[in-house]
Amino acid sequence: MPFLSRRLRAALLATASAALVAATTLPAPVPLGIGDPLFPHLGNPGYDVLAYDIGLTYNGHNDEPLSAVTTIDMKTTEPLERINLDFTRGTVRSVAVNGLRADFEVADEDLIVRPAGRVPAGVPLRVTVRHTSDPSGERDSGGWVRTADGLAMANQADAAHRVFPGNDHPADKAYFTFRVTAPSELTVVANGLPTGRSRHGDSTTWTYRTEHPMATELAQVSIGRSAVVRRTGPHGLPVRDVVPAADRDRLEPWLKKTPDQLAWMEQQVGRYPFENYGVLIADTETGFELETQTLSLFEKRLFTDARYPEWYVDSVLVHELAHQWFGDSVSPRTWSDLWLNEGHASWYEARYAEDHAGKPLEERMRSAYTWSDTWRAAGGPPARPAAPAPGEKISLFRPVVYDGSALVLYALRQEIGQDAFGTLERLWVRGNRDSNAATADFVRLASRVAGRDLTAFFDGWLYGAKTPPMPGHPDWHSTAPAVERGQR
Repeated sequence: MPFLSRRLRAALLATASAALVAATTLPAPVPLGIGDPLFPHLGNPGYDVLAYDIGLTYNGHNDEPLSAVTTIDMKTTEPLERINLDFTRGTVRSVAVNGLRADFEVADEDLIVRPAGRVPAGVPLRVTVRHTSDPSGERDSGGWVRTADGLAMANQADAAHRVFPGNDHPADKAYFTFRVTAPSELTVVANGLPTGRSRHGDSTTWTYRTEHPMATELAQVSIGRSAVVRRTGPHGLPVRDVVPAADRDRLEPWLKKTPDQLAWMEQQVGRYPFENYGVLIADTETGFELETQTLSLFEKRLFTDARYPEWYVDSVLVHELAHQWFGDSVSPRTWSDLWLNEGHASWYEARYAEDHAGKPLEERMRSAYTWSDTWRAAGGPPARPAAPAPGEKISLFRPVVYDGSALVLYALRQEIGQDAFGTLERLWVRGNRDSNAATADFVRLASRVAGRDLTAFFDGWLYGAKTPPMPGHPDWHSTAPAVERGQR
């Protein structure tokens, strides 16, 4: 041990004593949030996540916990005594901050880390959490989804922290690296591009990285007996579809449509915003499809159940594809901005059905208008949706945020004209690429494109309890029968 002067020893003792006093006087750890109107405890203040490195080890049994190491690179935005991370449904084994072991506690669905001392604002931190990731929870609660031969993820809206610790709110997008080890007879695919694969004994480690920032709710890892079907999209875009190996030929008629669907969407709003695209078809039942970034998740039964007509399946494929622009590249600032995601995806879904299957957009919008007051009474207006029912987070995704919000876009096109509307759509996705945007940003841009203030127009359509008159269609009427109120 080096020699210490009396003055230096006294200074160190004083610092240690002050730190001890500070530690003993800190208030009890509590779960925090960034104050989202619909999910107040989601996300955490005080830091900005720059990147995640998620290591997972899968033993071949999809009802047993995976061993995991999640490394989070972040930068503090304010002084922090503790670092709150969203995490639940896993056992934390250890935590380190910048390589030094750190104490931690759990409060509700927060993992609360105590660094060695108070961290000033503007400091880069690397937080490493060794934990388990448990896929054995309730099927409809989100996070891991068990498939017939492995696992996939369905993290929307607030379930990524049931898989890995992080800042689980779309307002904090980051780059992701996935390192997944699994038995060598299985195939692993994740968001982004493959960057390595190495075999060691009976296991193989697969590595993927995203080239664009991503919200936690859009993370995707597929593990199973899968075939990866590759083809080329517009401008040489890599397209890779992931399907159960036994169903590859049966699903090919649907898979081969993707390049043309990509080209159609590019005609509407501009170039595809990411490094690759594809569909992940999983043999599971979730009750929904999901726009996980660069690799949209679909249930196999959508393509194998003869009750679903071809035009309908095509429109669902385009719905999730449209989300890559609206929701993934341009992500909501709060969950109350969800209408910007689902309204646009529903809009292009309906437009595609009109262009390719002769399903008139105007008929669909008139039907939506008829139901609009009912939907608003049940779930709130498009940009001020009611909170999801307790224990039913998926109930946030109501008709008012789908066709009820596409109806807002139809009314806007009626109000400002088709050319201005098309310009607005392209400017929106280009100007907000790889970032977050709010309803107020959309209103501001629409007003600029239209050359007049549209605030009053949007106030009624986005926040009104009753649906405003439809421009150009004074004969349209909306009703809210009393028996329908309260339905979800």
